[in-house]
Amino acid sequence: MAESNRRPVCAVVGVGPGLGAALARRFSKEYSVALIARGEDKLVGLAKEIETAGGKAIAVSADFSKPADIAAAFDKVRHGLGEVDVLLYNAAMRPFGTLMDTKPSTFENTWRVTTFGAFLAAQEVVPAMLKRGSGAIIFTGATAGIKPFPTSAAFGPAKFAMRGLAQVMARDLQPQGIHVAYVNVDGAIDMPAIRERFPQLTEDAMLKPSAIAETYWHLAHQDRSAWSHDVDVRPFKEKW
Repeated sequence: MAESNRRPVCAVVGVGPGLGAALARRFSKEYSVALIARGEDKLVGLAKEIETAGGKAIAVSADFSKPADIAAAFDKVRHGLGEVDVLLYNAAMRPFGTLMDTKPSTFENTWRVTTFGAFLAAQEVVPAMLKRGSGAIIFTGATAGIKPFPTSAAFGPAKFAMRGLAQVMARDLQPQGIHVAYVNVDGAIDMPAIRERFPQLTEDAMLKPSAIAETYWHLAHQDRSAWSHDVDVRPFKEKW
């Protein structure tokens, strides 16, 4: 996906202890990886882990509700690693609340991180991808972007908007060589915060972050004669 004389670059936006970290680990096997999230200190350990394993990673702190932070983050990525070949947009807020339980500020901030941030991040990486005629952009979706619960008054609309953005981009960019995909993560991801919030969930009722990461890897490297766009991942026993 990149020129033969350089290691390709993957930017993972929204690196936490679950899916974000799993994506970074998987792509670091063949890519230089930018770890992007709020709070650079929490990214340093993962960056060191990747470097120790023989990979290359940089930690980049950014609040993806703020356009200036997004621009600064990708400037740092370009200077530290080069132009981005694969963008994995995993940043999101997940507030719970019905219409009347949800503050306007919560609704706006959820949209800003989930959708507006994705829009701005894409604008940062697409010009170089167009110049190369190749690239991949994958968005992390959720059940709420397809069939939201009553308590997803902020999260559902944000994921619906992200899904719409992904479709617009795919129709625009795929004929120009840039693969755009939306992954509907339909179920709970196995990570400490989820286990704490939903102690009744068993291991086989949750998605393993490393298993989801394999799907992203496959999407980013599909033959262009058979690109996928809307992809669902869910535990084998999930009802849908």
